[in-house]
Amino acid sequence: MNILLIGSGGREHALAWKLASSPHCDKLHCIPGNAGIAQTAICHDIDVSNHQAIIGFVKEQGIEFVVVGSEQPLVDGVGSALREAGVAVFGPSKKAAQLEGSKGYMKDFCARYDIPTAAYGRFTDFDTAKEFIEKNGAPIVLKTDGLAAGKGVIIAQTVEEALEAAKEMLSGEAFGEAGTELVIEEFLDGEELSYFVLADGENYLPLTSAQDHKRAQDGDTGPNTGGMGAYSPAHLMTPDLEQRILDTIIKPTVEGMKQDGTPFQGVLFAGIMVVNGAPKLLEYNIRFGDPECQPIMMRLESDLVELLLATDQGRLDMLKEQVKWSNDYTLCVVMAANGYPGSYKKNTVIKNEGKLETMEGVRLFHAGTVRGDTGELLSAGGRVLGVVGQGATILEAQERAYQGVDAIDWTQGFARRDIGHRAVAAMKDKAA
Repeated sequence: MNILLIGSGGREHALAWKLASSPHCDKLHCIPGNAGIAQTAICHDIDVSNHQAIIGFVKEQGIEFVVVGSEQPLVDGVGSALREAGVAVFGPSKKAAQLEGSKGYMKDFCARYDIPTAAYGRFTDFDTAKEFIEKNGAPIVLKTDGLAAGKGVIIAQTVEEALEAAKEMLSGEAFGEAGTELVIEEFLDGEELSYFVLADGENYLPLTSAQDHKRAQDGDTGPNTGGMGAYSPAHLMTPDLEQRILDTIIKPTVEGMKQDGTPFQGVLFAGIMVVNGAPKLLEYNIRFGDPECQPIMMRLESDLVELLLATDQGRLDMLKEQVKWSNDYTLCVVMAANGYPGSYKKNTVIKNEGKLETMEGVRLFHAGTVRGDTGELLSAGGRVLGVVGQGATILEAQERAYQGVDAIDWTQGFARRDIGHRAVAAMKDKAA
């Protein structure tokens, strides 16, 4: 098959690597890609928001299957446009993509189908938001209704902080149009994990879990980011917890979307807060996580093309015995540009990335990278590289990932040094 991948981040590099390894993949194209993806796929500079240009490219190149990696094109309707043009595609329709595209839509959906989630309100003006905040107190969570590149969530520790954030968000100063409607919800005190399933509109197929690290600095401090690292599987996942997530969150979601006339086809990425052992849904994403995708693809032993095609073709129920995972742990450390998630420099030089190719249990995924005129690797974004370590224990995976980080020569970048700290602590407690 000729396959097209849409996206340009670390998630897409991990998907490209896995797609290219399939015997079903004859030629892999990517729009627009990055310097790492270019080692595996033919990259094309086409505007991902121009659906007609993408459809024209697909027809011209004889593309037989399109995999959409990132959320914005899906929310904008590229999945629907491709299906209407008769193209097989992995990713939900524009209507179904509202599960991520509008947090208000997602919360109202949960309320209709009795899916456990935090109590909430939806607001477009400051006065009613102020009344809700003062009534409920702090800590309290404020979320942009629209997409904000993983950064549109503020956990306010005081009422004053919440009121200031609400004013900035609703005015458009903080997150532009994405924040002109807010979801404000109760703060859930627990531990978070990410859970992934494939859904084909009627059936769902469990994948695996991960745990992300959103804060910029060690000890889970600093501003929220798109994600500074992740590992898989999540240390707090148990068979009982997984079954509860499937029964109370995933199953009613797949059934509810079908009942609403918006069947969901793609990957459901559930952000789960575990409160006193019970799972509650924080949010839905309608694509693989970034950076969760990187360690997940490292653990996946099944053929990714087969899984994604079955999702599009409505035959996931035939694959339940075929998804195979490594028993190893995998851990991804994101290397970001100094200043991220605030302002940062681009086109800074990265050296020695080739050293990682010879390191045992280490793989490098590119996120925001380009090649300079003379072939040097340059930064081109906030989150720039993802170094994944793989090992028999979470500690071994962590050690290998940081060996990879330390081998890279990039003075203009930084990384958290404690990715996986909860899992490592849990492992040590268990051994004690």
